[in-house]
Amino acid sequence: MTVSAVHLASLKIGHAADEHYHTGCTVFLCPPETVGGVDARGPAPGSRELTLLELDKPIQTVHAVLLTGGSAFGLAAADGVMRYLGERGIGHWTPIRHIPIVPAAVVYDLFFSQGQRMPDAEMGYQACMNASESEFSQGNVGVGTGVTVGKWGGREGFMKGGFGLASVELEGLIVGAAAVVNAIGDVVNDDGSVLAGARQPDGGWQVAENPYRRFAARPSLPALTNTTLVVVWTNATLTKVEANRLAQRTHDGLAIAIRPVHTTHDGDTAFALATGQVEADFDLVANTAVHATTEAIRNAVRFAHSVGEIPGLAM
Repeated sequence: MTVSAVHLASLKIGHAADEHYHTGCTVFLCPPETVGGVDARGPAPGSRELTLLELDKPIQTVHAVLLTGGSAFGLAAADGVMRYLGERGIGHWTPIRHIPIVPAAVVYDLFFSQGQRMPDAEMGYQACMNASESEFSQGNVGVGTGVTVGKWGGREGFMKGGFGLASVELEGLIVGAAAVVNAIGDVVNDDGSVLAGARQPDGGWQVAENPYRRFAARPSLPALTNTTLVVVWTNATLTKVEANRLAQRTHDGLAIAIRPVHTTHDGDTAFALATGQVEADFDLVANTAVHATTEAIRNAVRFAHSVGEIPGLAM
């Protein structure tokens, strides 16, 4: 489902998916000289090239970020993004050829596919081909095709997660966020009430009888199979230090919108991208990014459609 325009600060977003097996990937293509940062707080994130974003590494800019399903297998989709950028001469200069810098992170979405289909290089390449500055689809698209939420209470309470967007424009400053929500926790409203999450068999929310959200016993709740991934962007000029601080602040938005978050079962990771077109106060950028992140997470479930017996808010 699409919504009104989201300000992308010169980024391009592209999705690709296998609708039969309910898996996919989403790419963010960056304009030149985009500075990147990351903060991975989950105990077992599936990732690629995150080390290059650390502060002691000399690389300053990134050329794309990939969010993909398929758990660690889905990292193969980044090869397609590399090929797409390499064909166009985009990447870090070396004497032989340009090397694209493509950080990537995964979600575990194998419940629908049963591991029979994972995003691959061709899907990553197709996502790049589909990328545009006017791609505002949300819900069951790209990396959000096969994700679920509210898994702390066991499989019978799952609801459909998805991919969400939000942005804010303040006197020329643009701050936006995209989130794929595959959380063990519930997605909550501003007042803490459940928007989408662990359901009671006869209606209502499990948290009403389990206020501390005590997890269901294994094997009903597989470990390390849940993750929320966020990409925040701004047209502000940020240093690499500030981009990493922005990624850290982004996790405030996760904590506001998801209960619980950053558990032993989650691989939550936030990326930050600064395209460097305007000057702005860092704390204003960060405060706005937190707001955009909470709304992107909520939009991810608001626009999610039901798949099989897993209900979505968009029906």
